[in-house]
Amino acid sequence: MTFWRSFFKQAAYSSVLQNINKKNVLLIKNFDNNGQVVNIYLSISNCINLYDLEKLCDSVGWVKRPIKKVKKAINNSFLVAHLFYYSDNQKHLIGFARATSDSSFNATIWDVVVHPSFQSKGLGKALMNQMVKYLRYSDISTITLFADPQVTKFYKHLGFIVDPDEVKGMFWYPL
Repeated sequence: MTFWRSFFKQAAYSSVLQNINKKNVLLIKNFDNNGQVVNIYLSISNCINLYDLEKLCDSVGWVKRPIKKVKKAINNSFLVAHLFYYSDNQKHLIGFARATSDSSFNATIWDVVVHPSFQSKGLGKALMNQMVKYLRYSDISTITLFADPQVTKFYKHLGFIVDPDEVKGMFWYPL
């Protein structure tokens, strides 16, 4: 794993080490969402309210999936991350992503979603950067994902490349 540590800037790598085992990490302080200033937190944990996740997925028009199967998918994921903020002592889920992996070479990122009122504000990028950072810290060298055509540009800006056969798969490789 020592070789891959060279890909992290020292400060960023130290941040990963400090935060790797924390459940909730302050990701963005004083985030302005159309006049509502909130702190955005990142949680690397599969402890997530499934009904809040269902509402989040509904907000972007995803097809409803059985809660039982979603819970099973989350429990069998290698990495689960979600973004949230607190308002009136209530936790509000605004972003989610998960990854499956062979725990050695490969991981695939699934179910990346950001609430529409928080889109185009850098939160999807922040969530994906954290996913890649944690996967790289785990010495995963190939990270893949599947993306609909309308969002491939977003992933290209994050360093993913389109599959040469132009199927939905995209791949990220360390430089």
